[in-house]
Formats: sequence, structure tokens, C-alpha cells
Amino acid sequence: MPDRRPYNFSAGPAAMPEEVLRQAAGEMLDWQGTGMSVMEMSHRGEAFGRIIHQAESDLRELLGVPSDYAVLFMQGGALAQNALIPLNLSRGARADYVVTGSWSAKSEREARKFCDVQVAARPEGGFLDIPPLASWQVREDAAYLHYCGNETIDGVEFPEVPAGFAPPLVADMSSSILSRPLDVAAHGCVYAGAQKNIGPAGVTLVMVRRELLGRALPSCPSAFDYAVADANGSMYNTPPTYAIYMAGLVLQWIARQREGDLRGLAAVTERNRRKAAMLYECIDASSLYVNRVAPAVRSRMNVPFQLRDPKLDAAFLEGARQRGLLQLKGHKSVGGMRASIYNAMPEAGVRALVDYLRDFERSH
Repeated sequence: MPDRRPYNFSAGPAAMPEEVLRQAAGEMLDWQGTGMSVMEMSHRGEAFGRIIHQAESDLRELLGVPSDYAVLFMQGGALAQNALIPLNLSRGARADYVVTGSWSAKSEREARKFCDVQVAARPEGGFLDIPPLASWQVREDAAYLHYCGNETIDGVEFPEVPAGFAPPLVADMSSSILSRPLDVAAHGCVYAGAQKNIGPAGVTLVMVRRELLGRALPSCPSAFDYAVADANGSMYNTPPTYAIYMAGLVLQWIARQREGDLRGLAAVTERNRRKAAMLYECIDASSLYVNRVAPAVRSRMNVPFQLRDPKLDAAFLEGARQRGLLQLKGHKSVGGMRASIYNAMPEAGVRALVDYLRDFERSH
């Protein structure tokens, strides 16, 4: 194992910026002179009020969230939102789903418990591409049209927001949020589990147009009713306070990023573009590794790849571990390898992976 801290390619919970971890460590016992750890604060106290309000303000600024959108800090992850979206937005009627990978397939199956669901589009031949928008079958009277912006398992990402449809767009952005600019106003609702690009597991962000609030089914628990959460400032019940604090630190870290003349999210976007290009270029030039996703829709956050000889998988993973390249094993449902290169993954980490890919191929 090298002297440096290992490079963690986990898909989630994922690596966090080392600068953020060190700041949190320094504030663990005493947050800004309060004499308390954030873990020990009352969520209704003045100190935590400053933390959560700053986190919301920073998120709104980074993504340009319009003032008529509620920003909610909820619990349960994106999987819980698969149920909460139809409970809050479907009115028990119709909802259309675009299925482009494993996560949107889970979203569609869960929604069927609560409303009339139609699959508006699904690629043929596996989750390797996104069907052309002209082929989507979307019902104009659907309560919403759901899609997953980036499929963490399958490595498929929407390059643009799918525009031109009557129902409000609802997007699961768990693994791509804050990796590039996002037109929140083009959506009725955007949700994201934090444990990939925002912070540790435990908090889930929901940004929802307020005109869509107040539609929850009677069976929706009050703690998960978006209107109730908004009216109570995400504090109808005790929120995941420490996870919100950590997310706030990551948002501030993003705002501080610099790439030449680029600042904040623009700098992060450019860095992510270079990282993904470097890794895909190496894979495409190889005779040992392969990525089968259509190039136009390849994810910049999650790069799945296979060794053409699966018998080498175990040796590949062990060699990677010895070099301090961790958690490269692909999801159990698809096998192979996967490198998740979220915002916190430095370019040096991707270069180290590329060097290893080339060395391993030369020796095998």
C-alpha cells in the first residue's frame, strides 16, 4: 500500500473531500465556540439553525434554485423517495417513467404500489443507451414524468434535460447532482441521496416546485409529506443533523474550487470532464478492457468496465488494492468493475487508475 491516502472509487457511500473531513475533525468536539459537537446540538437551537440555513442558501446559489422551490432535507435515501414521489405528487392517478437502468427500474416498480404507472421509454438490448426522445410514449395527463439523470450501476447518463413534455419532470439525480450545472426550473422535482457528491449517508435532498405541494395521498405519513416538511423548515421531526452539517461543508468546498478562470461549480464541471475523458480514453484504447455504453450517454460519474477475460478479475482487484486503489468491484447485479469518480476524486486518483490499467494489461 502506498504512503498516500488510498483512492476510494466506491459508488456510495463515496469518498469525501479530504479538506472537508479534516475540517469536520477539527470541529468535532467544539463547533465554532459553542462547546458542543454538531452531533450534540438541539436541531431547534440557534447554532444548528445557522448550519441548516447556510446549507440551503449555498445549495440555492450553486444550482440557481428558484425561490418558488422548496429545499427539503429528508431521510430514507433515494429508495424512500421512490415511494414518496408518487405519494406526494401522483394524486393516485397516472405517472410515466423512463427506465434506462437499474435505479429507474426500481423507481418504476415502487411507484406501481401507489398509482397507474406507464413505462414511457426503455432501451432495447440492455441498459446501454437512452431511447430517442421522439420515441417516448408520454401521457399528457400524467401527474409527472420520472427519469434518472445518471444510472450509478449501468453508467448511463442523460447529457441534457429531456425537454418538451407536458407533465412536470421528476429526476433522481443522486449520483450526478453538483457534478455540473442543473436546470432545476426545468423540473417539478429533483431529489438526490447525499452519499455520492454531497456528503455522508443519512440526508436526502428534495427540491420541489411549491405549486406541486399539498397533493399528498391521505396514506402519506405526515413526516414524509413535502408540504409538511416545507412548512416546518425540514424540522417536523428531528432531521439528520450531522449529515446536514457535513453536506454544508461540501457545498462550501465546491464553491471554493478553482480551475483557471473558472470558479465553483463551473470549475468542478471542467475537472469532471477531464477525469472522465482520461479514463474512457484508456479503456477504449485497450484490448483487455471494454465499456459497452453508447459513447453519447456515458456517465462522467460512474464508469463500469469489464475485463475481456473474467478469470483475471480477482488478480486485477488485488493488484489495485496493493496500489491503494479501492472499491473497484462492479455492482453484484452486473459484475465486472466500476470506477466512481465523483467530485471528491482528484485527477491524481484517475491518473493512478489509468497507470494501473495500462500496467496490468501489459503484464497480462
